[in-house]
Amino acid sequence: MPVDEPMPATHRAVEAVWRIEAARLIGALARVVRDVGVAEDLAQDALVAALEQWPVTGIPDKPGAWLMTIARRRAVDGVRREVRLAEKVAELGRTAERADGVEDDDQVEDDVLRLMFTACHPVLTPPARAALTLKMLAGLRTEEIARAFLVPTATMAQRVVRAKKALADARVPFEVPTGAELAPRLASVLGVVYLLFNEGYSATAGPDLVRPALCAEAMRLGRVLAALAPDEPEVHGLTALMELQASRLRARTDAAGEIVTLLDQDRGRWDRLLIQRGLAALDRAVALGGGTGRYTVQAAIAACHARAGTPQDTDWARIAALYTVLAHVAPSPVIDLNRAVAVSMAEGPAAALDLVDALVAAKTLARYHLLPAVRADLLTKLARPTEARAEFERAATLTDNARERALLLSRAAECSTQEP
Repeated sequence: MPVDEPMPATHRAVEAVWRIEAARLIGALARVVRDVGVAEDLAQDALVAALEQWPVTGIPDKPGAWLMTIARRRAVDGVRREVRLAEKVAELGRTAERADGVEDDDQVEDDVLRLMFTACHPVLTPPARAALTLKMLAGLRTEEIARAFLVPTATMAQRVVRAKKALADARVPFEVPTGAELAPRLASVLGVVYLLFNEGYSATAGPDLVRPALCAEAMRLGRVLAALAPDEPEVHGLTALMELQASRLRARTDAAGEIVTLLDQDRGRWDRLLIQRGLAALDRAVALGGGTGRYTVQAAIAACHARAGTPQDTDWARIAALYTVLAHVAPSPVIDLNRAVAVSMAEGPAAALDLVDALVAAKTLARYHLLPAVRADLLTKLARPTEARAEFERAATLTDNARERALLLSRAAECSTQEP
C-alpha cells in the first residue's frame, strides 16, 4: 500500500501491531519450525488474516497473542503435510497450549536474539543480511526497504526471497553461536542492531518521524549483546551510541509531532539517565581499547552534544575531527556529509558548501534527501534564498517520511519570503 494513500483506522492499527510484534512473532515461530523463511511466511499469513478479520470483529485485547495463535494454526496445517508429522505437531501443540498465548520474557528475548544471529549468518551477503533484518525484525514492508536501499521493489523482493532460501539450503541452525563462532558473527549483528535503531530514530517512511518502540528494542538487544560479549569494545560503543541518541527522542518532536531540529531542542527534555548510561558505556568501550571503533567514534560525537548545556557550548571542531576519524575507519559519503555539517558550524557555511558540492558532483548520494537539505541550509545561511528554496523542494521529493517532507516544504516557503 503506498505510503501516501489513506488507510482505514483498523488497517493502521494492524500495521502498528505488526511493526511492534513482527520480530517476536517470527522468532518464536522460527524456534519451532526451525526455518526462518517458513516462520516469516507464517507470520505474514497471520497478518493477512488480521487485515481480513479485525475490521469485522474488532482488534483483540492481546493482538500479539492473536497473531501467534493464527500463525501456529497455519504451522500445524503445514506440518500435517510433512513427513515428520507426529513429533512436530506435538511440539507445536505443546507451545500453543499456553494459557494466555504469550511467551515468557526470557524465551522471547532468546528468540529475537536467535533470529538476529540467523539473519546475520555469513552465508548471506551484507546487503541480504540488512534486508532480511529490516523485514523480519523491524517489520518493514518490502517497498519501504527498497526505498531505503534505493533499489526497485522487485529487486528487493528477490533479495529477501534469495536470502531466506540460502538460509534454508545451508540448514543454518536457529541459535546464538558460542565460543569461537561468536566473534565472526558479532560484527554483523551489531550492524543489524544499528539498522534497527536508526529506523526507529528516523523512520524511512510513514507519518511519524520516530518509532520509539523500535529504538527501545534495539537498545534492549544491545544490552543483551553487552552481557553476551562483555569484553568486546564495539558492543559497548554501540550501546553508548544508542543510549546517547535515544536521550534526545522526547525533544525531537513537538506536541503536534512536528520535527524540532537539534539546535532548537529543549535540552531540559533530554533524558539524563540515558545520557549517564551512554557516557558510562562509552568509557567502558574506550577502556577496552575501542577508541577508534566505528560505533565508539559515533558515540563520542553524540557525547559532545550530550555534554553541551546549550547549542553554543557544542565543541563543533572536535565533532568535525571525530568525523574525519570515522571517515577513515568506515568510509561513507553520508559520513562526509555529516562532517560537512560540523565544518559549517565550526568554520562557517562557505567552507562546508565546498565539501557538499563535491558530494553533489560525485553523485553517490543523488537520491539521498539530506544532501539537498544540507545544501539548502548552507545556501540559506549564505543569503542565497532562491537557490536554497529549490534545494529544499528537491529534498522534499526525495523523502518518504511525512514529517520530514513537511519540514522541508516549510523551509522552502520561508525562503520564498526572503527572495528579492
